[in-house]
Amino acid sequence: MPVNEVLLDVRDIVKRFPGTVALSGVSLEIFKGEIHALVGENGAGKSTLMNIIGGVLQPDEGEIFWNGQKVHFADTRHAQEAGIGFVHQELSLCPDVSVAENIFMGRMPVKAGGMIDYDELYKRSSEILKMLNSNISPKKQLRKLNVGEQQIVEIAKALSLNCKLLILDEPTSSLTENEVEILFRLLRSLKSQDISVLYISHRLQEIFDLCDRVTVLRDGHYIMTRLVSEVTENDLIVSMVGRNIDAMYPDKSEERGQLILKISDLSHADDFKNVEFELYKGEILGFAGLIGAGRSEMARAICGIDPKDSGEVYVYDQKLNISEYGDAIRNGIGYMTEDRKEQGLFLNLEVKKNISAAKLSNIANGIFIDNDREKRLAERFVTSLNIKVSSIEQPVESLSGGNQQKVMLGKWLAIEPRILIMDEPTRGIDVGAKAEIHALMRQLAEQGVGIILISSDMPEIIGMSDRVIVMHEGCISGELSGSNITEENIMTLASGVCQTK
Repeated sequence: MPVNEVLLDVRDIVKRFPGTVALSGVSLEIFKGEIHALVGENGAGKSTLMNIIGGVLQPDEGEIFWNGQKVHFADTRHAQEAGIGFVHQELSLCPDVSVAENIFMGRMPVKAGGMIDYDELYKRSSEILKMLNSNISPKKQLRKLNVGEQQIVEIAKALSLNCKLLILDEPTSSLTENEVEILFRLLRSLKSQDISVLYISHRLQEIFDLCDRVTVLRDGHYIMTRLVSEVTENDLIVSMVGRNIDAMYPDKSEERGQLILKISDLSHADDFKNVEFELYKGEILGFAGLIGAGRSEMARAICGIDPKDSGEVYVYDQKLNISEYGDAIRNGIGYMTEDRKEQGLFLNLEVKKNISAAKLSNIANGIFIDNDREKRLAERFVTSLNIKVSSIEQPVESLSGGNQQKVMLGKWLAIEPRILIMDEPTRGIDVGAKAEIHALMRQLAEQGVGIILISSDMPEIIGMSDRVIVMHEGCISGELSGSNITEENIMTLASGVCQTK
């Protein structure tokens, strides 16, 4: 097969929405049997382009060619029939039915009497799962699978439609490292079968590990397409944001303030055991570890969100009795959850309502909200955090991921925290927004806030942390500082045996 045999050719696509041009003359060419990355900041036009290719949206101008033939995908069914499969970041599966029923939902084989032919259903499903080198049972109930396995089922569903182009939107955002490796092996296997993959991700290292070529969009415009082997990470960053980012990770603090937080003998069932550590004023303390190490569970217990079996929390040498989240907030401890959509924000409410949500007692007159105070509070943080909104009345669900994250940060800064726990603060946001969040974190530390950073992003842990505590299976396995904060040392401790501090 010639290396440049074109499967999909999108030419000069324009898409307008009221008040904005989402795509302006964008082109994209995908070869048969290649893994092609599509990158850009939030708002660059990636989702709009994907929805046009998938038949969800119609272009205002431009042409689409599929296998050399000009086509018009009037809806998603036409795109699927042509061979385009789409796996969204939020999986669209039914948890209470079997794997096989999910794969062939709405298209299940039937017997002469109209009953579902389960033998044929399981046979067809097994054939597709075998194609993916997966040993998942087609009879297993979907909810009994982990997220990585559910994603394989979603891919199998696309392949059951004779998929020739598989579009993956942020496929690794909720996967463990092992699940990511399984996914990558699967995608390379599909490539060897001449199935093309369009891969959308903010994780640039994945682009270099997996993809053949990369296309960059910025502000609705096509910027470039290059062989991955011919570009550097900095090349992609500059192309995506249109400028050099001076420092993805600001300079670290050279001085340590007074002791602000002390945790002693914190334990809960099998989640975490005998956790003890100290946090100092103006310090960013990183917590590293593999998925399931107990970092988030520990943080939630400190804040009173989840229970603990034992343990003591001291702030400025004062022992606190934290039995619920409100106790932590009243003592100046904020927790930015890793799941902003489900737990961190009220997506259907305005920006101002979200920013004021943790500080209602301070902006109320009796039982009523003082609208002027709420407005001033929201405007202060929209300005200081550079949140890009049309107004503070804008619903949070309409903002980009990076701006949603800033709104959640604003909510916790509004309580004037002494301690801020940030759980995966840059997950799912683009590189420009990530640099802004990092700069804001360092500014907060310089103002005296003690920050606990929980992250699965190794460069972030290394680049942002003044000290790093590593957890393994619920225990603290070691502590690193200075030049000892390296990926090798972190991974050694993350996979090692618990040690007594």
